[in-house]
Amino acid sequence: MVETAIDLGFVEDCEPWLLTNKFFPSKVGGKPAWLDLKNIPKPKDLECPRCKEPMVFLCQLYASSDKEHCFHRTVYVFICRNGACYQPNDASTVRVFRNQLPLKNDFYSETPPDENEESEAVESPVKLCRICGCSAFACCSKCKKEFYCNVSHQKADWKARHRQECMEGKKVENFQNEILFPEFELVIESEILEEKKKETPEEAEARRLAEYENLVKNGQVQTMGDVPAAEMEKYVGETEEDKVFAAFRERISQNKEQVVRYDRGGKPLWITGDLQLAPEDVPKCENCNETRDFEFQIMPQLLNNLKREELDWGVIAVFTCSKDCDIGERYVKEFAYKQDIVKDDEGEKENIDE
Repeated sequence: MVETAIDLGFVEDCEPWLLTNKFFPSKVGGKPAWLDLKNIPKPKDLECPRCKEPMVFLCQLYASSDKEHCFHRTVYVFICRNGACYQPNDASTVRVFRNQLPLKNDFYSETPPDENEESEAVESPVKLCRICGCSAFACCSKCKKEFYCNVSHQKADWKARHRQECMEGKKVENFQNEILFPEFELVIESEILEEKKKETPEEAEARRLAEYENLVKNGQVQTMGDVPAAEMEKYVGETEEDKVFAAFRERISQNKEQVVRYDRGGKPLWITGDLQLAPEDVPKCENCNETRDFEFQIMPQLLNNLKREELDWGVIAVFTCSKDCDIGERYVKEFAYKQDIVKDDEGEKENIDE
């Protein structure tokens, strides 16, 4: 077994109170556990450019730095929940923010919290949306007690529970928030791989030819002489696309449940050879104009946990400022790149779980 320099993220169930800001969590779904509690992104910062609806919190990674000004450091990812907005290899439906604080700050104690004792989150002085936990700008016109980031979230809450609470004085039990994704802890572990004998090009060609001959023997295809050359190439040779996808499947096969790969300063594990992003194509930090480095990628396996069949991606690669520039008490936008497996002529994608 070999331990690599890459960390993998896996989802696990967890007590909700351990996923609040007080414990600096890495997590998936639910409401964001904001680090800086004052300068939270505005609703306009989280608006999908296509449907104009609010993006929803997907995940956050707590990744502290050895720099004094970012003793606490978290990267947040939001996505549009409307599947119709997604286009191949287009990350406009994804929004990434970086936020960081020194050890001594206005919100949290310098003493680590006790994870064995249940406690409340550190409350934000900013009004937050009751539905999604993002910055709010409007409140219920009748009771003036509940706040929202968007009219659609206010309507959803009114229909599901607030009408009964506000108009009838009834407490709604077991409210199911249909807008947020299911909440999980994101547990980080080192990637461990089995050492495997590398297949030579000659062995690979022999294997593919044997597979093809077996298909002929079983009557699944015609005899070799009757098969077009383009079809034959699937078995006697691989395109660059085939090689990249095969390498992707091979790498994740030993840790199939991974939903995040963290390798700051490394390279993404691309899912296809098409439209890979060159380092020079990553835009510089909008705050300090320094280069951005790859930090982590979100894997397609996470889609299984979101319970939203209309959503789809190959991988989402996140790039952040290489200098961890001092942004003060702000959330600064970082860069995301979404790479997809484009559908073939029959409208189907290859199965990466095989």
